[in-house]
Amino acid sequence: MAHGAPGIHLRPVFEKSANGIFDKNQEVHFGFELNNRLKDTVEVKFAWQVATDQKEPISQSAPSVIKIPADEKRIVSYAAKIPAPGFYKGTLICTWEGGKVSQTVQVGYAPGKLLPPLTKEPDFEKFWKESLAQLRKVDPQYQLIQQPELSKGELNVYEVRMRSHGNIRVRGWYEVPKSRGPHPVILRVPGYGSNMKPISRFKDMIVFSFNPRGHGNSQEDIKGKPGNYWIRGLDDKEGYYYQGAYLDCVRAVDFLCSRKEVDSKRIAVKGGSQGGGLSLSTAALDSRISLCAPHIPFLTNWDLYFKTSHWPEMDKWIEEKESRTWQSTLKTMSYFDTMNMASWIECPVFMGVGLQDAICPPVTNFAVYNRLKGKREYRVYPYAKHNVDKTFHLLVFNWMRKHFGLKSLQ
Repeated sequence: MAHGAPGIHLRPVFEKSANGIFDKNQEVHFGFELNNRLKDTVEVKFAWQVATDQKEPISQSAPSVIKIPADEKRIVSYAAKIPAPGFYKGTLICTWEGGKVSQTVQVGYAPGKLLPPLTKEPDFEKFWKESLAQLRKVDPQYQLIQQPELSKGELNVYEVRMRSHGNIRVRGWYEVPKSRGPHPVILRVPGYGSNMKPISRFKDMIVFSFNPRGHGNSQEDIKGKPGNYWIRGLDDKEGYYYQGAYLDCVRAVDFLCSRKEVDSKRIAVKGGSQGGGLSLSTAALDSRISLCAPHIPFLTNWDLYFKTSHWPEMDKWIEEKESRTWQSTLKTMSYFDTMNMASWIECPVFMGVGLQDAICPPVTNFAVYNRLKGKREYRVYPYAKHNVDKTFHLLVFNWMRKHFGLKSLQ
């Protein structure tokens, strides 16, 4: 995550907190390593600016000067008193003869205390009860089509086809150990526009890599291009894209529970970004989910989401019709906000957070996390943007395996 013009390169450092998260009443520290890649000693003038994740100024430092010999590094830091739980951005501005560079790093202050207000409409629960009832009326018409080329090892692999809400056809990839079951299951759900495929990873767990409508091999009735899912049908909660997508994931659980090789008491759901949101919504709408592992989750706390990130696609959609306003749009989206569903999630949750994420900002991750009622834990990756460290996935798989009574992976 080094950055800079020729001369001085900046890299964030987290000296006072390994993961960039500070507890309540603790001073918050921002830090950068300055690397002089020039051939001479450089005198660098620098100053700090601190703001909220909504760009509201908090504090700034007086300018300071530091000399850095050629090919050497120095660390500069700034301590700030923070007014309230949340996420804060420290910007370091450096100038020297012939050059200038600045970079911003984000840290968290008491994120476990963040409790933005719920945005539930009075008929929120009624809407979802009726939506689930509509799904139950659709005959799933499950089909399993074995994939001989993929089934030569220790797994039988199938394409699964079924019908979901609105009689829409959806599909996924079902990997079943050839050893005797019943087996625990990981239900994998996709990021925005992603295509879930078989992973050939486990000999003692079933993996169902599921594509809700418009994704991967589920495009017979709902096309995936362009990937503008979040504005499809957004004028009304009935028929909005995510009503169908959330219910598709519940239908995937229906499929799993129809299979004798599945241990229906051991079903985990896992996904990142949109898949993180789908993991949370599936666990909220379906009590048969026994573990939930979202990372960098999307689809949560829209009010804060649009204050901390900017999406021209949404601005353009609202401007296209006079009847559309931010207020009406956020009202529709509130029915699909996993923060409003969080109290329905009873199973353990393990969440991964990218501290520098501008696409699914950490403040929105904690908006849903802090509303969970059951056992919960999280890992924050301080350098990560819209991703988590690859070690997170091994950590989560072993968390699942421990809950399922299986040996840990190395």
